[in-house]
Order: sequence, then structure tokens, then C-alpha cells
Amino acid sequence: MRFLNEPSTDLTYSDVFLVPSRSDVISRLDVDLAADDGTGSTIPLVASNMTAVTGKRMAETMARRGGLAVLPQDVPIGVIRDVTGWLKTRHPVLETPVRLAPSDTVIDALHLMGKRPHGAVVVADDAGTVTGVIRAADCEGQDRFASLASVIRHQPLVLAAGTLDGGSGQALQNAFAAMDAAGTDYAPVQHDGALIGVLTRKGALRSTLYRPSLDTDGNLKVAAAVGINGDVAGRAAELLAAGVNVLVLDTAHGHQQKMFDALAAVKRLSPGVPVVAGNVVTAEATRELISAGADIVKVGVGPGAMCTTRMMTAVGRPQFSAVLECSAAARAAGGRVWADGGVRYPRDVALALAAGASQVMIGSWFAGTHESPGDLQTDAGGRQYKESFGMASARAVQHRNQREGAFEKDRKALFEEGISTSRMYVDAARPGVEDLLDMITAGVRSSMSYAGAADLAEFRERAVAGIQSAAGYEEGRPLAQSW
Repeated sequence: MRFLNEPSTDLTYSDVFLVPSRSDVISRLDVDLAADDGTGSTIPLVASNMTAVTGKRMAETMARRGGLAVLPQDVPIGVIRDVTGWLKTRHPVLETPVRLAPSDTVIDALHLMGKRPHGAVVVADDAGTVTGVIRAADCEGQDRFASLASVIRHQPLVLAAGTLDGGSGQALQNAFAAMDAAGTDYAPVQHDGALIGVLTRKGALRSTLYRPSLDTDGNLKVAAAVGINGDVAGRAAELLAAGVNVLVLDTAHGHQQKMFDALAAVKRLSPGVPVVAGNVVTAEATRELISAGADIVKVGVGPGAMCTTRMMTAVGRPQFSAVLECSAAARAAGGRVWADGGVRYPRDVALALAAGASQVMIGSWFAGTHESPGDLQTDAGGRQYKESFGMASARAVQHRNQREGAFEKDRKALFEEGISTSRMYVDAARPGVEDLLDMITAGVRSSMSYAGAADLAEFRERAVAGIQSAAGYEEGRPLAQSW
């Protein structure tokens, strides 16, 4: 990256813009978004290791679309094993259905519809044969304890797995055409008469644009976080045994002795997977972590929407400058960085990648989606939302220390650097994380084509940035109504 006007101060994403360059990129679909950091991600996006963001549905969806999700360090190892084992059995193209039996009730279906943005529940018998599909409209006017068998109104389109031909482009087009002809946007898929997944019209389209992130066995990839306290090596070994594909050593202040001790402990295991460490904001810290064994360094102190670190401590750094400096240091040392926090628009993701990040971590932005672990709630005005909270908040700290005595747990909760509760509203136009992935990757692809870059390496080299005033940033914002 080069600048039109050299900065005299540290910069946030809002302070910076990109200018177009001569381009030989014919189509934005010709752009390759694959990360170059050894993770195998085919899009450079990571769902953050926040309890309100990443669970099994987020991990499944992110990996199916080529990204990565990081399971939080607070999750018990038994749950990690279950989630990872479940994830490794998921189909790389078909979505895992929300499934109920014909004898289940309307209230059961209503409770589960919010787990997916399409709001559909597949009804299947004990043998796995599909008997119907239930939507919210089917439940209107029905007794809440009526069986699902009694409210099924019509037989759905059911696709045979063999017709999908392993997810080839032509087969997906054929499936899309079949759904279009049937007037539906959702179809269960059966193999040998048993339900194995579902496909939506958008899912068929997306599977021609995204490549799943798969391990050497052809299974979806997942990452997991490890704290730097306690038995770090033991926890890391258990995560590796569970099948985790990327280890993330995570603490708010990554440039400290405990982090170096944790890195040494993990590297002695010869993990055989990429190891991420952070968070830091300086070139010196980045070089030291890579020298200590980190393959990737997580950059960002205080830019997250749920983080109060900068207001509480004055510690941190404007994120664009932190990513720019740390990524240069990392590449010189043979490593990479992830930009962690502070992105609110696709432009911010593009700027982080242009500044040198191999991937961008997203937290609160993804919390307000159907795939995040929280319960879907509705406010007094009828808007749907999910609760989000920071991982250094009193709420998260109490959960993290729940095995300790009440006195020590409550004492630690006095020291918080995060918001304990926040409403992340579900965007009615983009209710699922895939909708956000579409928007973000479309923006990044277009940004790269403006720069004449066919891949992320070229984007870093060719990007030309300028510094703008607050008025310059405001000028670029769209107006929802006339002025």
C-alpha cells in the first residue's frame, strides 16, 4: 500500500479511503479472496471467539462459505468435542436442517424457527423420510399443542442427493431451477429415502460463488481459543485431539510473559496446525510473538463495539495504523496478522486487507444474526434482536470464573473492560450471517477490482490510500431520504 498524502497521526478506518487504479481485472468474480496464512480459508473472514457470536451453527455456516469461526475459550472441553465432532459430519454444501417429528407440536416448531434465517422446520419420521415442511404461516390460527402432522398443508419439493452431483455448478443450477418452478425457496434433500440436509435457492447460488473451508479429510474446519492461564498445554492438546484446525491463544494484552510461556507450551506439542496469538498493536510485539512461535498475530486493542478498554485505561491504538504497522512487521518475520475488531462496514474490511491483514475478525456485527448462539428476542416495537456482550465484561468474567468461590468470582467481576449487555438488532434485509458474508465479500471484491488486484497479495501491493476529513467520510455515506 502507498499513500497519496502521508499520515502524520495514527488512523482509524474512517480516516482512510482508497482511490481507483488502472485495472485489468475484467470481473469482480475473477478475484481470489483466499487467505495466505496457512489456515486454508477461501474468504478472509473470521467469526470472533465471543460467546455471543460463535457456536456450532456459526462455525458450520462460516466454514461452508470458506471462512473460519473461533470457539471461545470459556466453552467446556466436552462441549468443544461435541461441537467439533458434529461439525466434522456436516455436509459441505447442504445446510443442516431444523428437524422435528410428526408427533412434535406447533409450539416446538415456533421455538426452533428462529435458529435459521429461512424460518423453516423439516418434519421427518423416525426413518428420516420427509413428510412436510412447516413455516410460521402454517402455524397461524393453530392450537399451539397440535401435532405437526395435523398442520402440514402440502407436500414439499424434495430433492434427491444424487441429482446434486456433489455440488457441481450445473447440478446446483438445476436444483435452483426446480425450486423456482415449484415456487419455493427451500427444499429438503434425501439420500436413500432419508433426510441428509436442506438447500435453499440462495444456498444454491452461494455454493457456486463460495468454496468451503475443508480439512484434509474433506470436513469443515473450525478454530478454538485457549487462554494463557492454567494448564495451557493440556487444554491445547485436548482441542487438537478433538479435531480443531486452528489454535488461537487469546488474551487482551498479548505482549506479556504469560503469552510467551503459553506459546512455548503449545509449540512443544508440535501442534501441526496454525497457531494464532494476540492481541497486540505494535511492530515490536508482533515480531516477538512470531519469534516465539506464533504463525499469526491478532491485532487490535480496544476497537471492538463491546470493548471499553480505551475509555477505561487509555490503552489501545487506532486500528488501521495498528494493522498497517503490525502486518508489515509480521510479513518481514515470516508471519501474518488478523485484524481483530473495529469493522462496521465492508469498506473497513477492505481497508484492513489492503493494509496487510490476511483475515479480518468480526464480532458484534455477526452477533445480530440467526446463526449466533443467543436467543432471538423482540423489543416493544416488534424489532428482533440478540444480546451481545464483551469478553472482558463483568458478565463474561463471572462466567469464566464460575468454578471459583463466590468471593473470588465476585471480586474479579469488579474489574471489567467491556459492555455486559447490548442489543444487536437483526437486519430484516440481512438476517443471516450468509447475507452479511455476501455483502462484505461483494464490497471487498469490488474494492480489489478498483485497485486492479486479482488476489489479496496484489491488493496489498496495488492499493493506494488517502487520508480524509470527517466531512470527506460523511460525503461518502448514502442518504436514505432527500436533503
